[in-house]
Amino acid sequence: MGRAGTRTGVAAVTVAVAGPLLLLLLLLLARPPPAAAGDSRKNDIRLVSEQFSQSPQKLSFYSWYGSARLFHFRVPPDTVLLRWLLQVSRGGGPTCTNVEITVYFRYGAPPVINPLGTSFPANTSVQPSFVIKMLQSNTSVNVSHPAPGDWFVAAHLPPSSQKIELKGFVPTCAYIFQPDMVVVRVIEVSILEPDVPLRQTLVSHPSYLKIFIPEYTQELQLELQGCASNGSLGCPVRLTVGSATLPSNFQKVLTCSGPTRACRLLLPSPPWDRWLQVTAKSLAGPQVSVAFSAVAALTACKPWIMNFPHLPQSNSNQSCNASSAGLLPPSPGSQDLGRSSRVGGGPFCLMSYQVMREDMDVVSVHFRPLDRVSVRVQSDMPSVMQLHLNTGMDSGGSLTISLWANKSVISNHTSVMVCVNAASPVLSFNSSLNCTTAFFQGYSLSLSTSFRKANLIIPYPESENWYLSLQLACPQSPEECEKASVLVETTLYLVPCLNDCGPYGQCLLLRRHGYLYAGCSCKAGWRGWSCTDNSTAQTVAQQRMATLLLTLSNLMFLAPIALSVYRCLLVEASVYAYTMFFSTFYHACDQPGEAVLCILNYDTLQYCDFLGSGVAIWVTILCMARLKAALKYVLLLLGTLVFAMSLQLDRRGAWNMMGPCLFAFVVMISMWVYRCGHRRHCYPTSWQRWVFYLLPGISMAAVAIAIYTSMMTSDNYYYTHSIWHMLLAGSAAFLLPPRDKHTEPWSCSQKLTCHYQICKNHREELYTVT
Repeated sequence: MGRAGTRTGVAAVTVAVAGPLLLLLLLLLARPPPAAAGDSRKNDIRLVSEQFSQSPQKLSFYSWYGSARLFHFRVPPDTVLLRWLLQVSRGGGPTCTNVEITVYFRYGAPPVINPLGTSFPANTSVQPSFVIKMLQSNTSVNVSHPAPGDWFVAAHLPPSSQKIELKGFVPTCAYIFQPDMVVVRVIEVSILEPDVPLRQTLVSHPSYLKIFIPEYTQELQLELQGCASNGSLGCPVRLTVGSATLPSNFQKVLTCSGPTRACRLLLPSPPWDRWLQVTAKSLAGPQVSVAFSAVAALTACKPWIMNFPHLPQSNSNQSCNASSAGLLPPSPGSQDLGRSSRVGGGPFCLMSYQVMREDMDVVSVHFRPLDRVSVRVQSDMPSVMQLHLNTGMDSGGSLTISLWANKSVISNHTSVMVCVNAASPVLSFNSSLNCTTAFFQGYSLSLSTSFRKANLIIPYPESENWYLSLQLACPQSPEECEKASVLVETTLYLVPCLNDCGPYGQCLLLRRHGYLYAGCSCKAGWRGWSCTDNSTAQTVAQQRMATLLLTLSNLMFLAPIALSVYRCLLVEASVYAYTMFFSTFYHACDQPGEAVLCILNYDTLQYCDFLGSGVAIWVTILCMARLKAALKYVLLLLGTLVFAMSLQLDRRGAWNMMGPCLFAFVVMISMWVYRCGHRRHCYPTSWQRWVFYLLPGISMAAVAIAIYTSMMTSDNYYYTHSIWHMLLAGSAAFLLPPRDKHTEPWSCSQKLTCHYQICKNHREELYTVT
């Protein structure tokens, strides 16, 4: 995770309300932006500005991580100022109001957010992200000396309400969010070589330096020599070493003010295999010249490369136990760190275990040591394993680390100290075990006789080389550790979702411009990063009760089915039977957890359920219109085809279902008005029909529509939707027209003949038996 922020004398992070975005961009492009934390960059020809933008996205109310909109930027090297320009536009009509928008920033990986305050799985370590709240339309965020590489911005609206709103039935307010990135970078940077003094003169502009830190660097020492201010002794210079990330900051600041005292800065375990930024600023005043020489010294770490089938040559100066098979001294190339590399024939400082990376799937990697299961841990030097998570696509999952020490090989007075760090390993363990390197705060673990197992989960790890450092400690009896060693088994995985989100969640891969990351969508009241928070979860009994309510409530359709057959309305009866069948099994498949049954694909069941509900309403209204048979069946078929098309376009659109139903209602009213005018009498003519059938049926339909459109929430869905089923079926039973006076009850079954008939085909003059 990005861990950087604001300290005294360090790069400042400023959040300010900007003016109109266009005017702000013109000002930024016309001249370099003002410096943060008091730095003066005016008229500095070494600085150039660049702007990067991404397409805007529509924000959503937060319910799970997929609700947040993610933006991915890449900050170029040698950047001294990063400015995000955040713009929000609102659409949807005058009823839409301003809402609070939450924006997160993180370096190296997507931000891990928790707006709902849910719990994380056990042994999960989460670093907070830098957060701002936006109420205005335009806002800017400044970061001085940002770390080069991947930066992520995530934004979302407040947590969503529990109310289930029908799409298209209520006005939709659109909030469009677009971040732009403006960077100011240096085009002239001085290279600071190891043990080579670099003369610098400061007047009004700062000096920008950088030094390359090779792999296996143990320490970096920066020193200012021969410092003078306008010919007099004194060194009013401030060095800022490192790059800023968010939200915390581990940049180092060296302020030199004494006239004769040596000015040095020692950095243990600097980040390996990268350039390190150094900024020198004068503290003497605007017109005072300050001259000094900067000297950098690197102390190399001599690694003992493991996992090879050869034994090292005996060396009496080596302090490690060479009884383990499969050791090989490091190659000469790993010792060449510059003129100050004091490796020579000295002792080794770490045992490096080679790790094989096995890519299994998208954001799914297995790490294991070569040719061995366990890692040998000793007290004289740390055992280090390097995990390559620097492909740019590894930061979208969760890094899981499991360690286990055998009880028979660990004593009561010994313990194994473990540090997990990004960019560089911990090479010198102390009693506090804070796992801090030069610029990063790591994660600490320990193994002992009481706790022989240790687990660590890091959601969204930074795109870095990660290091696992282990060392044996005997605080009570140090002599016991001199010849002791412990075998530690490791299980190292990068997974999209921890435990595949469990039984009450679904692991979904999300994408943003080719960048893939994973998130858990939870059900049945379960919440949290991996659907492990059961504070609002449903019990198994509640799940079964909800399934029974949603499925058995469809048995109410037996009433309109029986009435339709009784009145010889076979088409209507078949539609009601279709609706009852697919609604029952769709809701049986829609439930999470244990109470679930799917006879077909979930999407197929959902489509058939929506189609059956709409056609059931369609055929009921047309049946009430009492049209002629030919016209009636034509409209029934056309309406079904229209429903099938509209549901394919948008399954959850309100007007896709209500539009055809309103057309059928207009047809029914038109036929009733025509009959009223033709007969000179109200239609239907019987007052008993109005009182005992039409008014109860219309009331039930009105209540059903009110529940469906405005009363359903996530908490009461099982009850309200079950009531919707019963009201829909009950209203159909009341609203079906009576049978014709000249037809007998169950007359359709009497027309079904069971004997053979001779049918004559007059056209072909053939007789067939049917």
